[in-house]
Order: sequence, then C-alpha cells, then structure tokens
Amino acid sequence: MFLAIKEIKHEKLRYSLIIAMIVMISYLMFVLMGMMLGLAGENKAAITSWDTQTVFLNKNANDNMSQSLITTDQLANKKLNKHEALVGQAPVVIKRTNGATHKESAQFIGLKPHQYIAKDNIPLTAGRHARNSHELVVDNSLKAKGYRLGDRVKLNSTSPNYRIVGFTKDAQLNVAPVVYGRLSTWRTLRGVAPQVVASGIIANQTEKPGRFKNLAHYTSERFIQKLPGYAAENSTFAFMIGFLMVISLIIIAVFLYILTMQKMPNYAVLRAQGIPTRYLVATTIHQAVILMAAGICGGLLLTLITAGLMPTTVPLVLDWSLIIMMVVILILLGVVGALLPVRMILKIDPVRALNG
Repeated sequence: MFLAIKEIKHEKLRYSLIIAMIVMISYLMFVLMGMMLGLAGENKAAITSWDTQTVFLNKNANDNMSQSLITTDQLANKKLNKHEALVGQAPVVIKRTNGATHKESAQFIGLKPHQYIAKDNIPLTAGRHARNSHELVVDNSLKAKGYRLGDRVKLNSTSPNYRIVGFTKDAQLNVAPVVYGRLSTWRTLRGVAPQVVASGIIANQTEKPGRFKNLAHYTSERFIQKLPGYAAENSTFAFMIGFLMVISLIIIAVFLYILTMQKMPNYAVLRAQGIPTRYLVATTIHQAVILMAAGICGGLLLTLITAGLMPTTVPLVLDWSLIIMMVVILILLGVVGALLPVRMILKIDPVRALNG
C-alpha cells in the first residue's frame, strides 16, 4: 500500500486523469440508476401504494388495465371481500376551467368509497377525501403545474366540472399523475354500458386464479412487468449501466497495463534487490482499489449535488443499498482490471529487463 500511494503522489497528473475518467463513468452510472428507479417508481407508485398482491383483468385486455372492462357476468355474482377493490382506469387530460390553456395528461382512477383502497390507501398531504362524484383527489406533482385546492377542472373537455378537494402522495401510474374519483365518474368518462363495473379488481392479499374464473389472474410482480414500457425502460437502463461497468473495467486495465510497462525497469530493479513478486502484485492491486475508490467517491459527490439541484419534475431516486452494491462491483472490477498488468509482473526476469 505504501509503494502504491508513493507512486500515485509522484505521478499526480497521470493518476488524476485516470481518476477523472472513473469519476465521470461512476457519476453517469449513479445518475442512470437513479433515473431508472425514478421512472420505475412513476410507472408503479400508485399500484405499490395500494398494497397490491393480486390483479384480475379481462382476458382480452392484453395485460393492460386501461383497456380492460369487467362486466357483471364475468363476476358470476361473486361479492368482493374486504381485501378486494374495483378499479376503473382511464387516460384523461385535465384542464382548469378558469381560462387557463395549460393541460396535463393524467390517469383517472375510479374507486368505490367503501372499498379498501379508497378507505385506507390514499394518504392525503392536503385537503380531504372526495365525498361525491364531482370531487377529485390528485397527485402532489400537479401542484408544480399550478393546481390548487378548490380548483375547478375539466377531464377530457367533458361538460361537468370537477373540483380538486385533496392532494395525495405516491399517486403516479404509467409515468403520469393519478386523479382519484368515483367509479361512476369513470363510467361517464369511458361511456361504457351499465353492465360494465370496472377495469380491474385489485386485492391486497394473494388470491388464486379460481377466485374469478372468467378473468385473467396476475401477481403484483407480473402485472407491474406488463405495464406499458416498464420492462423496456428497465432493460435499457440496465444495459447502459452494465456497458459502463465494462468500460470502467477496460479503462483501469489499459491504464494500469501502460503504466506497468513504463515501470518495468523499476520493477526489475526491485526484483533484483530481492523485493518479492507478491509485494509488487499487491502494489498494483492496491493502486487499482485506490483509483476506483477515489473515482467512485467523486462520482457519488457529483450525483448528490445533481440530485439536490435537479427539479422535482425529473425523476431521480437514490437507493443506497443499490449504490453500495454498485460501489462494491466497481471496486471488484478494478481488481479484475489489475490482473492484466499483474501477469506482466509475474513474468519479470530482472536480468533480461535490465539488459533490455
């Protein structure tokens, strides 16, 4: 470790350039991971807040709740228990009626007030719960768009006016804010027949497919994976992060290899003086760990600064357990990258190196 630190201090410029590259790579990796988690959260936040364990949809809905319609015949006269709730989902455009031209895309979620989601799983941050079909509770993100308690709004330019009576947190679905209202309002927005009762059935407990035989059965994990764009977004970000890890491995290996080649005469002298090979190998590995640790710390610092400066409209979530895991993986990759110059050190012949 002593020799590794002395070399780094002696060649400040060279090693600073290596650290700078690792800083930028780790910074990009942490930001990409934060954005991946942020977008994933905006896709499924509402579903998670409902304590979803089981989902039932129409079998012909192509795994999409907004395209699903459940009828009374499909329920086969079965009554819902206290762990189940009817949910109606419809994409809407929300607009204030005070002459403002600004519009926002949202997901309308219709609920029955006596069922568990409306009763227990819509935590308010301001205002109160809706008491009739012309009142709405909306996601906090709409505050940043200028919406306030008491605002009169239209949904999809329909003739009735609705009033915002409450704000809630963790109410986002398919990367759009959620607007909570009554199931009867959802029927009006969708213009469905009287026998249509909902888009889906959400349960906060594990239920078997036989509970509703005429409907498609999903676990919460499978349903979330089927959300539009969810799996594709996560796969894309995961690929980019993995690719950056490979790049960091190549960078540390190439730089240490070049530096080791330049120091071969010095290593030959040390070997001729009786310095054991394992000491030189340990020095190279220590250098890799120091460089990776310094670069990762710099990248993490930039990430924290970015997270503090980032506007609330940009989804950036830092998960420290994942960050720690990525730090460990990056350091291990640095050690693996150091194995290339280590092979050179193991093959040092002091006599040949000095004569060359």
